[in-house]
Amino acid sequence: MYNRGVEKRNIFLDNQDYQVFLYYLKSYLLSPENPIHKKLPVRVRLDFNDFDLHKRIRLMAYCLMPNHFHLMLKQLDEKAMTEFVKRLSNAYVRYFNEKYERIGSLFQGRYKAVSLDKENYFLHLTRYIHRNPQEVLKKFNLTKLEDYPYSSYADYLGQRKTQWLFKDDIMRYFKIAQKDDPQDFLSYQDFVENYSDETDETDEVLGDLILE
Repeated sequence: MYNRGVEKRNIFLDNQDYQVFLYYLKSYLLSPENPIHKKLPVRVRLDFNDFDLHKRIRLMAYCLMPNHFHLMLKQLDEKAMTEFVKRLSNAYVRYFNEKYERIGSLFQGRYKAVSLDKENYFLHLTRYIHRNPQEVLKKFNLTKLEDYPYSSYADYLGQRKTQWLFKDDIMRYFKIAQKDDPQDFLSYQDFVENYSDETDETDEVLGDLILE
């Protein structure tokens, strides 16, 4: 699923904004007993007494961009994603509006989501999500996708281990491929970074998930 700023405006204006959004993200995805909650600043702490989303949803990939965000979610019941995104968005909008002394909507309407019913679509979606920062790397003075700090890509390359991210369903495809044919093994990094736009099937496979 994804959402973006109203009128395509930026929803993250500095590093603190990205970090607060990630604070909220992991707060909902971790158990209320997790020590992380005690480390949150008072202004971004949440009331965990009335929900158990950490038991009902899994985050498989994510990317935060200046004017939008992508989340690849696996819900374990039919209402989990709606409740999760509503709580996440509302919490962030309250923080953002207070910080920048504004009122009104921040996001461009309801989030957009599509249910994926074929496993190979998962691979294409993670590639699309993890390639998103290419357009802003220079702005962040970066040259490599793996160095972009607001994406799960570094986790997929084994450079970081985020306890609230579930990547095993994706990475098992590459482990199986490596076992079956070591000579013709395509790593996840190859899959994401080394392919031709001329043969890219992303638009056809993902359809409405592509951000226009």
